[in-house]
Amino acid sequence: MQKPKKMTRDDIQGIVSDAVMSAVDFIQSEVEGDRLKAQRYFDGEVDIGHEEGRSKIVATKCRDVVRAIKPPLMRAFMASDKPVEFVPRKPEDVAAAEQATSFAQWKFNQINGYRLIYDAIHDAAVKKCGVIKVYYEDHSEAEYDEYSGLTEEQVADLAMDPELEILEYEQDEDTTFSLKVKRTRENGEICAEAIAPEDFFVNREATCIEDAYVCGHRNSEMRVGDLVAMGYDFEEVIQYAGDYDDAYQDEVDMERSGYDSVGEDDGGADPSMKKVLVTEAYMKMDIEGEGIPVLYRFLLIGSKYHVLDYDHADMKPFAVFEIDPEPHTFFGRSLVDLIMDDQDAATAMLRGVLDNVALTNTPRMEVLDGQANMEDVLNNEIGGIVRVKTLGAVNPLSVPFTAGSVLPALQYYDEQIENKTGVSRASMGLDPDALQNTTATAVQATTEAATGQVELIARNLAEGGMKQLFKMILKLSRQHTNSEVMMRLNGQFVPVDPRSWSVDMDLIANVGLGTGGEIEREMVLRETLQHQMSIWQAYGPTNGLVTLTQIRNTLADIMKLGGVQNSDRYWMPMTPEVEQFLMQQAQQAQQGQPDPMQAMAQAEVQKAQIEAQTRLQAEQMKMQQRGQADLMKAQINAQVENMKNDRERDKMLQDLGLEAARIFGEYGIK
Repeated sequence: MQKPKKMTRDDIQGIVSDAVMSAVDFIQSEVEGDRLKAQRYFDGEVDIGHEEGRSKIVATKCRDVVRAIKPPLMRAFMASDKPVEFVPRKPEDVAAAEQATSFAQWKFNQINGYRLIYDAIHDAAVKKCGVIKVYYEDHSEAEYDEYSGLTEEQVADLAMDPELEILEYEQDEDTTFSLKVKRTRENGEICAEAIAPEDFFVNREATCIEDAYVCGHRNSEMRVGDLVAMGYDFEEVIQYAGDYDDAYQDEVDMERSGYDSVGEDDGGADPSMKKVLVTEAYMKMDIEGEGIPVLYRFLLIGSKYHVLDYDHADMKPFAVFEIDPEPHTFFGRSLVDLIMDDQDAATAMLRGVLDNVALTNTPRMEVLDGQANMEDVLNNEIGGIVRVKTLGAVNPLSVPFTAGSVLPALQYYDEQIENKTGVSRASMGLDPDALQNTTATAVQATTEAATGQVELIARNLAEGGMKQLFKMILKLSRQHTNSEVMMRLNGQFVPVDPRSWSVDMDLIANVGLGTGGEIEREMVLRETLQHQMSIWQAYGPTNGLVTLTQIRNTLADIMKLGGVQNSDRYWMPMTPEVEQFLMQQAQQAQQGQPDPMQAMAQAEVQKAQIEAQTRLQAEQMKMQQRGQADLMKAQINAQVENMKNDRERDKMLQDLGLEAARIFGEYGIK
């Protein structure tokens, strides 16, 4: 067998473009038709025709069901402060897993998690799946400042700043300097967006995002200037401006937004504002010829998918949410797919009922030709007079009222829709009439049966897209965090370092579990609190079953069910470390030992006294040594002065003798 070899640019272009074209063709030919139809049915349209002059009303079952199921699903995801929780695999990772859960939830709120989940649930309910794209974006922020009255040293300090660029430099008359500078800060953040399902593609054989041969995101809203700003060549990009399927894109936009976007400005005379079809594709390839395929991110432009750039990728950044997954296939069914036929049937029957009521109230007339005034006959005014030449010339064609027999059929289809989707009056609040002569157990069974489907949908969404979303948030946090981050954890601000977290932590979903409502959960928590307090009072803090931390957590959960999120305002934060310290303090107090806080204070005082004495002794020794050195220096100086005086005296005597000898020699005088 021939050994793999390194791929050329043409090889990469051929493989990637063929894979993307095949995947996009699969979406447009096999999936997009169902999506467009589902969108029309959600907008209140049907495919059944109508006769001229008859009712055009549509039973908006699809829209009603989708709008009714959103509140319980959003409550299931957003009411919990931990919709997804990281679980450690090793005992030493317990604290890190708790930190990772809180940190991921914090990041989720930062990227507007409520709107992301709302959009994903809506897309999954209407268009088979909702897709959230998560990525890390590097961006720079520029600030412009002006300085005046600076010295040379201050100018030098500013010039050494790597984030600062001096734009203008001027020396003033008073020897100071004025500067205009630009400060550029490199920042990065985790970003997420709910992309349109029509813009997402995957290959035909894929069953999930992990085993997809190719998947990606098509964006037809990017412009030439955006790509040039990213560092790509203008001449290479401008060739593919406007090169995409306008007719298909216009149809998709029309169904998505509800209005025609034809005629929108496409850049006009400015070539940098022309739109370019940009495709981001992810697939594994052996580009280096090592025999092992590696995941790459490809940036493609134009309808032929010209490879503009590619680089290594750590993951496929897509979280896919599905309402009703289909085994062994990528795309499942949406709520609209399940009830489109029921909307057709309900619409036909509702139109028949309204037509029958209209014909019963205003029946057609039988008129003897030439024996009645037609203007009077056509006048529907109440109490109007019809002029006739012969009695009996005008007779109503009576229509029997059959709408009443159709109403049970409408109720039957409503029940079918409730069974398929779980959206019923019982799940949204029972009709008071339904509670007459009904036991509490029967009411609870009815409510639980109605919410079973909704909880199953919530579990499908959580086990699929929600887990994928939080896993990507955690991975990007570990990769792009350069230092510790301060965050609030259990009511206290603690430093968190995502780089130290384990990558093999498990994830569990905390939504869609059980069938109890808020009232039932509050009752269970209050009963649990009673048992906890009983055990604590009977066996003390060393009972081995209940701790102060667990009691405090129960109190906080009860307050959250009551709508009070900030429980720290009413209960002090409690951790196992604080609880252990309190127990040690209590034991020492019982044994008559001094309070540890007082002991620590006394130790600090003694330490300060010892340090002061040590410093005093050191200063005294320094003063003694300095005094001895000064004395020795004085003695040495005195000796030097004496020797200097002796030398000057001897010199003076020598000079005097020489002067006497000179006088004697010159004048003979002794």
